[in-house]
Amino acid sequence: LVPCFQHAFDKALEPFEHRVAMCEAMGKGLGSRVRVETIEAELGGISRTLVTVKALRAAYPEHRFSLMIGSDLKSERQSWYRADELIALIDFIVVGRAGADPSAGVAMPAVSSTEVRQRLAAGQPVDAFVPKGVLTVIEQAGLYRRALQGAL
Repeated sequence: LVPCFQHAFDKALEPFEHRVAMCEAMGKGLGSRVRVETIEAELGGISRTLVTVKALRAAYPEHRFSLMIGSDLKSERQSWYRADELIALIDFIVVGRAGADPSAGVAMPAVSSTEVRQRLAAGQPVDAFVPKGVLTVIEQAGLYRRALQGAL
């Protein structure tokens, strides 16, 4: 799991250390198969997938990397920073998303991160959508409780 350090389109994000903690909490349930990598913080600046992939390949040449994306992003890949180079470097694992390309091999529940953030900001329960460990981090840090004015 690689949390974004600084969103390329200036999307407001919760502090990096909290997003790392949420990834770690989520990964705990999956054991040693999942690792949280903070390489984007080490790289600094705006996060670009190609730059991150190249840095990971340099740091771990013995590993093969794939990028998991939602089927809603599949058609957008060509508009990404130096997309042809990125597509040549890694395999994409496309996961089905509600309302998007139904041909994706793996389907996910019909819930979005935007919906979860909106529910949290409104004080509504999200325990059916968010693993308990992640929810504990969110509650302890008071994340996503700000008004909805673009802070999500």
